[in-house]
Amino acid sequence: MTRPIRTLCGPILAATLLAGCEKLDMVGRAPPFSPLEGSNQQYALYSTNLPETAGPDTPGEASSLWSGNDDSLLGDRRAAQRGDILTVVIEINDSAAIKNTTGRNRSSKRTMGIPQLFGIPQRLDTGAPTGSSMATALDTSGASTFSGTGNVTRSETLTLRVAATVVEELPNGVLRIEGQQEVRVNNELRELVVTGYVRPADISRQNEITYDKIAGARISYGGRGQISDFQQPGYGQQVADIVLPF
Repeated sequence: MTRPIRTLCGPILAATLLAGCEKLDMVGRAPPFSPLEGSNQQYALYSTNLPETAGPDTPGEASSLWSGNDDSLLGDRRAAQRGDILTVVIEINDSAAIKNTTGRNRSSKRTMGIPQLFGIPQRLDTGAPTGSSMATALDTSGASTFSGTGNVTRSETLTLRVAATVVEELPNGVLRIEGQQEVRVNNELRELVVTGYVRPADISRQNEITYDKIAGARISYGGRGQISDFQQPGYGQQVADIVLPF
């Protein structure tokens, strides 16, 4: 084994052993929830917004049912600032079918010779092997044929609802949201993560927004636990698939 290969195998083996030790700590235990402490959602919820400037008609608005405040009967309860919560509706029903056929056929033929050049070809022919002549010094031909067919069929259906928190209000009024939902059933944890940017005008009166109105949307739906572990190959096989050249 050469020195570069030995140098590479050492870190890979150490990383594989460490990953295996982390899994051994979860034997007989359900996967833990991700902590919310220290996250952007917690910071946004615990932070205090700047107080609004009180106008001369503030006392009258406080006692009126027709006030535009959030606590009034007809107030706007849509998320509008950091720390507010809104509902993200995810309804993905996507399907695609792609079919591609490629064909290529090519043939070529080249002939080169010097039949007359001050008698030089005739002199060269006297010393050439039997049957060869400078009149056809080079004669080549070639042919190639290629055909390919590809077919892709994909179908995805996902319907989910998750509460997200406004973690930042940009200078142009756009809101950055983050939402995380985890559901543990027996020893399998299903987690949903949603992040992106929304306009306050796209939030409905029910304080909901659909996923297709989220700019830069990042939606992740997966899980971790015993079922997810058995559905993927072991660490040794994953490393071998990456390292081995065949």
